[in-house]
Amino acid sequence: MAVLSSLLCSPARLVTPSRLGFFWELAVRKRMTCYSLSVLRCCTSDTSNSSTDHLSSGLERYKDLQKYFNRRLKATYRRFSNTPDHSSICGHHHEYFIESDGIYRLDQRQSEPVPERVLNLGQVSGQEEKTGLDHEERKQRIQWTVQRIRLSPQEQHLAATLKTTNGEEPRCVVVRLGKRKSSPLDPPHVVFTLDKVLSFEWATDEVLFYTTLEGLRCGRVFRLDLTSGGSRITSVYEETHPDVFVEVALSRDRQILSVNCSSRTSSEVLLIDTTASHLEPFLVQPRQPDLLYHVEHWRKGLIILTNTGPGQEYQVVRAPLSEPHMVSWVPVFAPGPGTAIKDMDVVGDHCVLVARTPAGELILVVIPLTHPKEAYTVQLPSWACAIQTKTPGVADQRGVLEFLISSPVHLPVPYCLNPADGLLLSGTGDETSPESQGNYTTTRLEACSQDGTLVPVTLFHSKPVESLRQAPLLVHVYGAYGRDLNMEFCPEKRLLLEQGWTLAYCHIRGGGERGLFWQRQARVEGKQRGVEDLQACLHHLFSLGVSSPSLAALTACSAGAVPVGALCNRHPHMVRAVTLQAPFLDVLGAMEDPSLPLTLEDREEWGNPVGNPKHRLTISSYCPLHNITPQCYPSILLTAYSGDRRVPLAGVLRYTEQLKNAIHTHLTMKPESECEPAPNVVLNIQPGANHHGPDDFELMLEEEALALAFLHTELDLDPPRPPRRRKRWHSYQGEVRNLTTMT
Repeated sequence: MAVLSSLLCSPARLVTPSRLGFFWELAVRKRMTCYSLSVLRCCTSDTSNSSTDHLSSGLERYKDLQKYFNRRLKATYRRFSNTPDHSSICGHHHEYFIESDGIYRLDQRQSEPVPERVLNLGQVSGQEEKTGLDHEERKQRIQWTVQRIRLSPQEQHLAATLKTTNGEEPRCVVVRLGKRKSSPLDPPHVVFTLDKVLSFEWATDEVLFYTTLEGLRCGRVFRLDLTSGGSRITSVYEETHPDVFVEVALSRDRQILSVNCSSRTSSEVLLIDTTASHLEPFLVQPRQPDLLYHVEHWRKGLIILTNTGPGQEYQVVRAPLSEPHMVSWVPVFAPGPGTAIKDMDVVGDHCVLVARTPAGELILVVIPLTHPKEAYTVQLPSWACAIQTKTPGVADQRGVLEFLISSPVHLPVPYCLNPADGLLLSGTGDETSPESQGNYTTTRLEACSQDGTLVPVTLFHSKPVESLRQAPLLVHVYGAYGRDLNMEFCPEKRLLLEQGWTLAYCHIRGGGERGLFWQRQARVEGKQRGVEDLQACLHHLFSLGVSSPSLAALTACSAGAVPVGALCNRHPHMVRAVTLQAPFLDVLGAMEDPSLPLTLEDREEWGNPVGNPKHRLTISSYCPLHNITPQCYPSILLTAYSGDRRVPLAGVLRYTEQLKNAIHTHLTMKPESECEPAPNVVLNIQPGANHHGPDDFELMLEEEALALAFLHTELDLDPPRPPRRRKRWHSYQGEVRNLTTMT
């Protein structure tokens, strides 16, 4: 599915949702990059850069609690080791899956299939250029992991993108598949290697279309032809606009390949008919301002998701393949007021929409394309906050939609929908058991913002709302680029809830939870609204008796740091602590510098302070870095990455230094008794990691454990309770039963 991700596919200042969604099973199977234990996790205090040494004091005070939470996190990940995922891919006769050392497949025709390795990651690493390092050093420096797999239509070739831990540009490896080798571990036949490949799809068994990533921009499409005499690469498309991001995608029925060219506010799609011999792209609808659309294929026509509905919201239209232009678009379905379409897929003769109701709940809307007036709604469990659909296999003709639903504290549950009869089946029978779902309550609230707008808040708690006054509260926020808050299952959040915390997710304007207008309300000159929304959410929670300012903390990633930093400048006493990851804090400085990789396209989101005085005035009024004043701020943990090209490290350093200076000035001017307890500002710079943070499981756990230790310390919570020793208790019960039997 992932339709709206292609409509908003340009790299934003955000952390990818999946980074914190890895489960213990992925770690023990080493699907994530595994560093040698000799590679140290360094903080700013360990770096030789003297200009930042003085900013990093204070990490030692959390060391003991960090070790404790590291152990607790590992135990939590172990508990959820059997969490289902959609990482395997089915071919005509094989199932392909990822292991630590490569890609394997199982022949489903065999009664007891033996795994056959089709790609050896060690072989890929061995092909690296000589660097003068010995083998162990090269092994530590270069470690590949598999990102994505694509099978050719008749399963003759496999293409996979691989990524190293010290770079964002993936490598694509093309493997020729054939009959089973004499040994399951024989080296695979790698026929071609491509660098800096982001998206890629097979049009035929011999033709692969792909896009390349240059810096943070993806603007070119190429075609790889594999022939008996060799191979040939030709250029297919090159985007000239610097704010447009290009990707290739394949329709569910694999008959149409689309080249999606999207900016923040407009899109243009070219199609390639994979059943035709020439494979030449043709344009659907020329780009025009504020027009977004995405194309799927059905029979001999197109099903298009576009923002031409009432209020410039998404609706479904259709057009003949021979006349795809906008003048031929015929409306098929538009949701009711307040319901926002989040995604679309075409399954058989049905269009299936993922939508969010005015109450904030996820639903499925099924539209029979032969009788669209007979559309119906499929209700999902009320706790469902995130949905992930499974990519169908190359031979999948079942006409069903498989997907996972989850929430930050509810494990993913597999479901299968048959659109023809509306039958929704769960893939497991224990999704409601206390161990799998925890019996936690999901409460959806609305806070009234300054202009009267109702802002959704999703609350997760284990006690009744009226009993949460003394519970610590962790508030999550993002509010940019039309992106919904990441609400997939996260073991760290489950651990917090089990320890008595309450979790709140504030869906402020600037995000996409309530449709496209929700983003438009807080773009450019409307950015202030997101800050006002966050303030209203906190005030509403406290007024309901949910925690209190002295027990509340804010957490955000990347662009989510903007409303958090602005709130701390305006109302520093609303929360006690803040954790920011890869924080975007110098909006004005970034938007003034066109040499930065995201500035030109991001001006559609934040404004252009160079060419528009109103934009400069607006940005200057909320920019976290440029509004620091001497006062008593909350304690703040800032985690930044030296390899981050999306958020300049210089802005984080300036923010940290100015914030410490402002706090020092305030403490000098005011008696210390008026600012108790004194806030701690901690900067944790991770070397080598990019904007998404460390890929290594152990390093990611250390980072999360530090954040938990920081929150626990700064909120002055009681020492955490050790976990109950269930194994000993069960063993004792067994001994009692044995003694009873003997008696």
